[in-house]
Amino acid sequence: MMNIIDKLEKNARLDFDDALALYELDLFTLGHFANLRRMRMWGKKVYFNINRHINPTNICKDICKFCAFSANRKNPNPYKYTKEEVLQIAADAYGRGIKEIHIVSAHNKEYDLYWYLDVFKKIKADFPKLHIKALTAAEVHFLSTLHGFSYDTIVEMMIEAGVDSMPGGGAEIFDEKIRAYICKGKVTSENWLKIHKIWHKKGKFSNATMLFGHVEGKKERIDHMLRLRDVQDRTGGFNAFIPLVYQRDNNYLKVENFLGSQEILKTIAVSRLVLDNIPHIKAYWATATLSLAMVAQEFGADDLDGTIEREAIQSAGGAKSADGQALQDFLDIIITSGFTPIERDSLYNELRIYEETGCVC
Repeated sequence: MMNIIDKLEKNARLDFDDALALYELDLFTLGHFANLRRMRMWGKKVYFNINRHINPTNICKDICKFCAFSANRKNPNPYKYTKEEVLQIAADAYGRGIKEIHIVSAHNKEYDLYWYLDVFKKIKADFPKLHIKALTAAEVHFLSTLHGFSYDTIVEMMIEAGVDSMPGGGAEIFDEKIRAYICKGKVTSENWLKIHKIWHKKGKFSNATMLFGHVEGKKERIDHMLRLRDVQDRTGGFNAFIPLVYQRDNNYLKVENFLGSQEILKTIAVSRLVLDNIPHIKAYWATATLSLAMVAQEFGADDLDGTIEREAIQSAGGAKSADGQALQDFLDIIITSGFTPIERDSLYNELRIYEETGCVC
């Protein structure tokens, strides 16, 4: 039987025990193999896009224990955007060259399916080239329950309204015991995966996330990754995997031992080696900080996400992402780290390769 190093050297597919064994490797050995995989796939490219997040409301029927965004006694500042406000934000963003609008929100019964569909249709009518990434599988489940529609019907209506791709939020961690503790009442892991399979069957692409660093352990992370890998084997519809670092402020989880940088980097490296069929691994700077996300590009990641402009969900939990990130800062840190900045669209088509100066002219 091959040991884990033999398997890595032979580029063999890893099973559960293999993946767990990766965590026992020292950081630099693990990083070496993850970086080899990354370099074979993408060389020195670091991908990012120019996007704008819009979160229409933080009033939610659910109280997930890890969430600081939802308006409750931990966040006593409820808000609701009107359709007109959302459309104005989209128009302003498009006028500044934004190429993707990322719309995710709380589970608010006042914002039903028709509210969202109307917004999507109007954005697409005014700006047909603007990519709409919207509605997590958790939101699809919420809207399905609210209206009594099947997942398939909701997905069809989203596509008809102009939604181009689906974000990966709401996955949290797939283990149902932990799910019952941290997000009881939210979409189940089985249904999260089912919704994405339906989306992929329609010829559309999506992302997948995993929230880690709270009450889960390494076994639960590996189980999560392997379930995604199984779906990807069947559909090929996931563009990217995004391991989201748990944000510690203003929520109901009593987590005493927070992850350090080494465990975060190990988890990103493990994901690159386990998820051999998902093209991109994103080090989401909004949860990991831009500096650590950049280090992660040498531990298997090849993407930083985007400029975001405004971000309300992670920043409510303590992330320094509320005002997004300037494009020039992205370029500077990528180039000074020895990588090549690649501006991409939402489906990873390459739009621009920036020169060494990184000058935005």
